Formats: sequence, structure tokens, C-alpha cells
Amino acid sequence: MRTALVSCALALLQFNAIAEPDTMREIRKYREMLSEGNPADLAEERGEVIWKTPAGPKHATLEQCDLGLGPGNLAGAYAQLPRYFPDTDRVEDAESRLVTCITALQGLTREQAIKDWHKRDSDLSALTTFVAARSKGAPIAVSTEHPKAFQAYAIGRELFFRRSGPLDFACATCHSQPDRRIRLQELPDFVDNASARSSMIQWPAYRVSQGSVWTMERRLIDCIRQMRYPEPSYLSEAIIALQVYLQKQAQDGVMEAPGIKR
Repeated sequence: MRTALVSCALALLQFNAIAEPDTMREIRKYREMLSEGNPADLAEERGEVIWKTPAGPKHATLEQCDLGLGPGNLAGAYAQLPRYFPDTDRVEDAESRLVTCITALQGLTREQAIKDWHKRDSDLSALTTFVAARSKGAPIAVSTEHPKAFQAYAIGRELFFRRSGPLDFACATCHSQPDRRIRLQELPDFVDNASARSSMIQWPAYRVSQGSVWTMERRLIDCIRQMRYPEPSYLSEAIIALQVYLQKQAQDGVMEAPGIKR
């Protein structure tokens, strides 16, 4: 009887070893088919309209928004975010910088600018998608030379590995080992630079399971919520610091965003 059970277990292990690559191949084929008509393209187009449409008390567009490479210069800008901005004396990611531009150029309050961030197909997610798409083909090049940028990187690294909360989880619990998966979703190993690149180059991304585009900021907030941590505020320094660390791990990856995720 024991021999039969051992033989059965070995057969199952062999089957799983064969089935695993087959499953991953099918997932990749599915994503490739979707990429030919990525719904995120619609968000990108809407983001461009929002970018060029006068709004707010100042009745101004966002076309003079400086994302780090000069007012209105979007080519490759997203690939260098988050970064330190002298005018705010802060490290900002794409979304926090867009909010800075909305308040400065259009005259809206911060609360007005972010009030709908959590809603499906929000203006901020569309704007972020539009901005990110203008970095397609550009290498990720996040600088930590400024002391505040380096501090953000160090905090992000600490947060990534720090175990806490009722589940004693860290980001690294799921994202520091190769070949891991939850259901049909591959889990990127952010300790490995190649794996980090393959993930970060695709954000923002259309999430099939949610039927909408998610930014990296929203994805991180949701990950932390699922770990049963207190949910961080939108545009919080902790979330921006995590992005600095993750983008630095993905340094030199060539941007493909917007991508498609489960």
C-alpha cells in the first residue's frame, strides 16, 4: 500500500512539473492576444484629452506640467520617476507630481484633485497612463543622487522587507523568490533585477480581473491592504518610497506601459 502511495505521489509531482510550464505558456498566450487590443489604450487617449483640456479656476491645461524634464516634455519622463523635485522639495511619483501640476497650473485644491482617485477609470489614472505611454521604449532611470531621493530608496527597501501586521507579512514574503504564483498570476521576484524589470516596465496596466487600469500606486495600496496592514493614504510618502525602491530594482528595464495584468 505504501509503495502504491509513493508511486502516486511521484506521478503527481511529475505531472505538476509538466503542467506548470504548459499553464504559464497558456497565460502568456492569453496576454499576447489581449495586448493587440489593450483596453488601457482608451485610458491613454482619455488622459491625453484631459491633459490638453483647460480646467479649474485658472482655466488652464496641463501642457506646461514639469514632470522632471522641463515643462511639457513627456518623452521618457515617467521612466525617471519617482524623483526629487526642487520646487516642492519632495520626492514625487507620477501621480503626486500630476497633483502638484493640477493645483499649481489649474488652481484646484489637493482635495479636489484626488477626490476620485479610487474610482474606476479616474482622471488621475487616465493621466498617469497617458504620461507613462510617452516613456514607451525608454529605459527606467531613477536617480537616488539627491539625499532625499536616497532616503526614500532606503525607506522603500526597509518597507519591502519589513514583516508586520496580523499576518506577519512583508512585501518580500511573496516577492523575493523565483517561480511563485497565486492562482494564475505570476509573482515577480523584486530581489532579482531581471524579474523586477519584467514587472515594472508594464505599469500602469489594465487589470482584467478589475476591468480597469490600475497605476502602481493603486496596486501597492491594494497589496498592503491584502496584507491586513492599515491602508496607507493615497500619495503617501511610504508608497512613493516603495516605488523608488522597486523602480531602482528595475533600473534599465525598457518601458512597455501600459501593460495587461490579471
